[in-house]
Amino acid sequence: MSNPRRRPLLVDLALQGGGSHGAFTWGVLDRLLEESWLSFDGISGTSAGAMNAAVMASGHAQGGVEGAKAALENFWKKVSEASRFSPVQRSPLAMMTGRWTLEHSPMYMASEMISRLFSPYELNPMGSHPLRTILAETVDFDALAACPIHLFITATNVRSGTGRVFRKTEITPDVLLASACLPTMFQAVEIDGDFYWDGGYIGNPTITPLVRECRSNDTILVQINPIVRHEVPKTARDIMNRLNEVAFNAPLVKELRMIALLNKVADPGRGEGARWAGMRIHRIATDRVTELDATSKMITEWRFLCGLRDEGRRTAGLWLDAHGADLGKRSTLDLDAVLQTV
Repeated sequence: MSNPRRRPLLVDLALQGGGSHGAFTWGVLDRLLEESWLSFDGISGTSAGAMNAAVMASGHAQGGVEGAKAALENFWKKVSEASRFSPVQRSPLAMMTGRWTLEHSPMYMASEMISRLFSPYELNPMGSHPLRTILAETVDFDALAACPIHLFITATNVRSGTGRVFRKTEITPDVLLASACLPTMFQAVEIDGDFYWDGGYIGNPTITPLVRECRSNDTILVQINPIVRHEVPKTARDIMNRLNEVAFNAPLVKELRMIALLNKVADPGRGEGARWAGMRIHRIATDRVTELDATSKMITEWRFLCGLRDEGRRTAGLWLDAHGADLGKRSTLDLDAVLQTV
């Protein structure tokens, strides 16, 4: 638990996206918030990570630690309630066997096939999004703009193929929806005359603004999508899932590689090079999430989300026990291994 006698330490958070698996990140944040010696300088988030970041920062600005914890629970509860009557549900077999998968769900299989034949502009011409109302209800965007935590939300510009990082004064429900906009499911989100898709194609999440614009030298990456898988995917669904993981992880791997390389340089110089070289990287992740069926990223049953939250709390607690003392001193992510795998 919290060590009130420890000297306060500024840390940054880098939160990956991954659909409902973002409830694991909810649990990690819930546990980290209990450490009174940890202060959050900046948070970079993409997709579900962006929503966790905005909800947490908004709640923290209004009610401190308890406000942040309550806001996160309220957000995920509303997500679960909103999809209670969705036609895409687990199959009776999956429910009877206790498997968290949509693999044999007739409506999921039908929607997957339809999405390959028709675009969201044809299927959803009004561009409605189930999370728009939830975000408006759970995030105080005025409080978010004034909060002391720096926020960086990444989305992909459809026309240019480049990324845009939105800061806290720019964040709106549309910005958060853009960061999570999978192009086969939702229409591109228009912001300031440009159109945006999921930020994972550019950064999942983006580390650069944490290095350039924050004071902290410690970044905690909450990872949902594995960089390395040892088994070669054989089914069509597993192949597509792995392709998405590779694409969404590629920008993050490049940034981690830059940090690893600069750590090897005897004299990285001054300015930004020194900032990159001095960044200490930490990672909180669990095999229990990465072993889940990829289709489960669309499952929002409350029991499933709470299970992911509990796993996030458990994993963060174990990480703090093992590496909490290293914060402020050294990286706990093996950067040499990053260099060897890319």
